[in-house]
Amino acid sequence: MSVSYNGLWKMLIDKKMYKKDLAAELNISSATMAKMGKGESVSMDVLERICDYMDCNIGDIMCFEKEDKEGTSK
Repeated sequence: MSVSYNGLWKMLIDKKMYKKDLAAELNISSATMAKMGKGESVSMDVLERICDYMDCNIGDIMCFEKEDKEGTSK
């Protein structure tokens, strides 16, 4: 199973924000942002800060995607 942050990226586009703006506003490290860009897990603390800032629920910014037998996400 892989993590998708597509909901967050779409929210940023809608608010005309860049990933670097979010990182600076919430003091999120570039390494954590890179992990999110690669679909890797990050701490609940980071996700909670993002949800609080964006006034949303965790399901709005991320989801889990099952991978098929070839290893690609569905």
